[in-house]
Amino acid sequence: MIAQHIHFRFFRSVISSSSPFTISHRKPHPSAVLNTSWERHGLQDIAPLVQSVEETPEPIPTTVKGTIPTWIHGNLLRNGPGKFEFGNQHFNHWFDGMALMHRFQIADGQVTYRSRFLRSDSYKQNSEMNRIVVSEFGTLAFPDPCKNIFQRFLSRFETMKPTDNANVSFVKYKGEYYVSTETNFMYKIDPDTLKTKEKVDWSKFIAVNGATAHPHIDPDGTVYNMGNSYSSKGMSYNIIRVPPKNEDFDDTLQEAKVLCSISPADKNKPSYYHSFAMTENYVVFIEQPIKMDLLKIVTSRMRGKGISDCIYWDPKQETVFHVVNKHTGKVNPVKYHTKALSTFHQINAFEEDGFLIVDMCCSDDDQAFNIYCLQNLRKSGEALDDVYNSIDRYFPCRFVLPLCINNETPLKQNLNTRLNSSASAVCLSKDKVFCMSEDLHDNELLDYGGLEFPHIHYDRCNTKPYRYFYGCGFGHLVADSLIKIDLESKKLKAWCQPGLYPSEPVFVPSPNAHEEDDGVILSVVLTPTEDKGTFLLVLDAKTFEEVGRAKVPINIPSGFHGTFNSLA
Repeated sequence: MIAQHIHFRFFRSVISSSSPFTISHRKPHPSAVLNTSWERHGLQDIAPLVQSVEETPEPIPTTVKGTIPTWIHGNLLRNGPGKFEFGNQHFNHWFDGMALMHRFQIADGQVTYRSRFLRSDSYKQNSEMNRIVVSEFGTLAFPDPCKNIFQRFLSRFETMKPTDNANVSFVKYKGEYYVSTETNFMYKIDPDTLKTKEKVDWSKFIAVNGATAHPHIDPDGTVYNMGNSYSSKGMSYNIIRVPPKNEDFDDTLQEAKVLCSISPADKNKPSYYHSFAMTENYVVFIEQPIKMDLLKIVTSRMRGKGISDCIYWDPKQETVFHVVNKHTGKVNPVKYHTKALSTFHQINAFEEDGFLIVDMCCSDDDQAFNIYCLQNLRKSGEALDDVYNSIDRYFPCRFVLPLCINNETPLKQNLNTRLNSSASAVCLSKDKVFCMSEDLHDNELLDYGGLEFPHIHYDRCNTKPYRYFYGCGFGHLVADSLIKIDLESKKLKAWCQPGLYPSEPVFVPSPNAHEEDDGVILSVVLTPTEDKGTFLLVLDAKTFEEVGRAKVPINIPSGFHGTFNSLA
């Protein structure tokens, strides 16, 4: 699930516990030595950020302070949970709230705002019955109280149906906008009115039971994604390819194909993944030790448990990078291993000088699924501090994967020959390389609690070498700062103000931009202590200084992901 969100502390001298040799590596990060170096005390109450709100279906004006550049012409589209109860029944988890879509329309230096709940079947059924009818990630729907005891007992043996509550992100296929989660359902949306148009079921087009909310797009419009398939033989990971728009086909996913399938290390306990990496010629799937117990999932309703109780962290398992040729669908027989890590979002990936570079936000632990229960987010005082201090942080790191591995490749020595790179890649056999990452930051990032929700200048830099990326700092359970990192110096610039909680930074390039960071950063900033204090923030992406803000006269809950829909 989201992302949402811990320091990658595998700076060890020993390559792996079973490895018969050691390799010199950089010193442990200070945070690896002093685990309390990022502890927080006296955290602000953020319960107002995860409370239900009403939709705003008609555009309302905002109050602009500073300047909104007149060259920005388009919609910032955002998605996330916006309703957390029906009747007297409440969802248990942040990820369970009903999808609320937001649109900030920017034109001529002015901004309007509107929002609508996604009219999913889950939303409509819950609303009609005024109770939780459809189970979500962390919430099991209660049996119908109108049924007798025997009927309620039998309902526990019914198969749990996947939710269509697409509350994670906006995605684009063949020029159309959709909202998606991680099940097999997504919805086509009118980006101007936010009206729900059409339900799309991936499984009716290809043999998958879901797809991520973070696809990648090639310049020609080809979209790549990943989804699982389940059968009596177990489960497999599938790389999906959706071709560009073809006037001969009207259906969204018509001509979609499974490019290749990858078998899990354990078919009954596959890995959870939220996204994947892509370069010009390869798709990179990261099989991490966040495991889904399929037997527990199948029997979860019988046991009275939600899906979140069927996912666990197995630190004894190594993380494996699977590299797939985008053009042929062939899976590279060489597997790239590293220590146990968790990752939700990749920053970028590219090929250079015979290496495949994968940059991502990662941690050597994972508790995000349990931490983001609503009861935790609504705690205050020392109880809230304890929740925050119980988890690790996510930090940006780089893996360097050598592509040319053959029988002549020397064993047990670092193959990474890139200048100024401390990452390592040691060939253990003809089909196994063990890798260690390098940091993409300096110690200053510790003060901001790590980084997540990474964004780049996507149209210009995706799958290519790049210099800058942007993200959110997590000095709280939700983002509380915006950060820009320069990969050449690993120095950061930050926007942070007490009591303000920004959303992920979305980069919008300026017209005829010459440099990579010519443009602005858009972020929706929430204010839990000020009623109706939400505003759209505009930063100069180069200097990271505030250009302007547009205050919205309503309250908005904390959300997940979004995109900019240019109308220029």
